[in-house]
Amino acid sequence: MSRQYDLVIIGSGPAGLAAAIYATRAQLNTLVLEKEVMSGGQVLNTYEVDNYPGLPGINGFDMGMKFREHADNLGAQFAEDQVLKIAALDEAEETDSAEEKELVAAEVLAPRTKGFRIVGENEEYETKAVVIATGARHRKLGVSGEEELAGKGVSYCATCDGAFFRKKTVAVVGGGDVALEDAIFLARGCEKVYLIHRRDALRGAAVLQKRVMEAENIEIIWDTVVEKIEGTNRVEQIALRNVRTGETTELPVQGIFIAVGIEPNSSSFEGFVEMDRQGYIVAGEDGKTSVEGVFAAGDVRTKMLRQIITAAADGANSITSVERYLAESQN
Repeated sequence: MSRQYDLVIIGSGPAGLAAAIYATRAQLNTLVLEKEVMSGGQVLNTYEVDNYPGLPGINGFDMGMKFREHADNLGAQFAEDQVLKIAALDEAEETDSAEEKELVAAEVLAPRTKGFRIVGENEEYETKAVVIATGARHRKLGVSGEEELAGKGVSYCATCDGAFFRKKTVAVVGGGDVALEDAIFLARGCEKVYLIHRRDALRGAAVLQKRVMEAENIEIIWDTVVEKIEGTNRVEQIALRNVRTGETTELPVQGIFIAVGIEPNSSSFEGFVEMDRQGYIVAGEDGKTSVEGVFAAGDVRTKMLRQIITAAADGANSITSVERYLAESQN
């Protein structure tokens, strides 16, 4: 038999943990589902966090543990499980035909007040409301040294980690808007910024391209890919290969910022809630999705800025929306 709750929060990064804290304080019968062994999300892999108010320079792992400890101290309930899908209670049963599945998907996008069944690898859970806080993941280069030196010179967020590389030489990998913005941002404090792009033309907005070209300390390395990231305890150099000539070179840098895109962790919810072309769940600051009773918080939703502080704010906002939704459902 499915366990029953007022609210199930899927994911326990900063958004999910903030939601758990607010939901527990609101005395909602809440369960947090986390697929990993530890809570914290992407912050666990961040060597140092220097832009969260009141906690300058905190280790990312310690920060994630503090978030979890706060929720634990309030009595939040947690379970380790991988969510496979969500279904409205009266649509939870599997259908056989493609036509039936299309009808179910269309109906689920309509408002619901009867609750939801969350199907996990280990168990099933019934709940009156859901907060999806599964976050997003950075696309990786998949080269040697990337995993080993993550947080030790390898970064996926210039605004998060750029301050640690003042007056140093760094590389940015990518050619889209984010890569150009990162290069411009880093150029304000770094001695030298190399922008490495695998093509012979940038993909970013023209205004950003112009600013990159005009920056004296930004140098673009065209038609080139990163083959390897090297260093003992921190990034020391990167091995490059020109895709046209095949020539290989080594470039000494103290940091490398990888900006080749991010992907939301939303595949389990495809066809259930509305998403944009990139797979982000369409939701505003109130967290409301296309399905009444289902809310999205943190990096998995459509938003301008994806940072720890905005994820935590999303978690708080989503619980305010959940409380209103549950109160209205009882009337």
